[in-house]
Amino acid sequence: MENSYIIPEKVQIGHVHFKVSNLNRSLAFYCDLLGFEVMQLYGKQAAFISAGGYHHHIGLNTWHSKGAENVKLEEVGLYHAAILYPTRKDLATILKRLIEKKVPVSGASDHGVSEAIYLNDPDGNGLELYWDKPKDHWPITEDGMMEMFTRPLDIENLLGELSI
Repeated sequence: MENSYIIPEKVQIGHVHFKVSNLNRSLAFYCDLLGFEVMQLYGKQAAFISAGGYHHHIGLNTWHSKGAENVKLEEVGLYHAAILYPTRKDLATILKRLIEKKVPVSGASDHGVSEAIYLNDPDGNGLELYWDKPKDHWPITEDGMMEMFTRPLDIENLLGELSI
């Protein structure tokens, strides 16, 4: 496939906007559990939440989904949204919180370039909570290609960050 256009290097993915069935339940998950802040409520139908006062990283709305059933894994749609934590210790902190609150985690992986925790929000939307390893630690093949993989994450080692 030929591509004559290359997206600018500094482009970032801005925000994700989820259709949810129950706004209050979703706010409890994203704000009370994960620690996001409400930036704006849009009536009783939507909310815009963020980390650190940004206008919004996540939008939540019930415009077309109030009372709907959970997202089905086997259907077309978003696989997961990823939330990038700035440090390994920050990822360890949220993992400890998930464990303490008995929130089900669906996976934990070392991808070579990052370490990730996987879970679902109350509507079944997939989330990846992760941190990127320093670029100079990324695995590179003999021919110079980045090599991502999926291996079990050493949970005890990650939680050990909290005692440092």
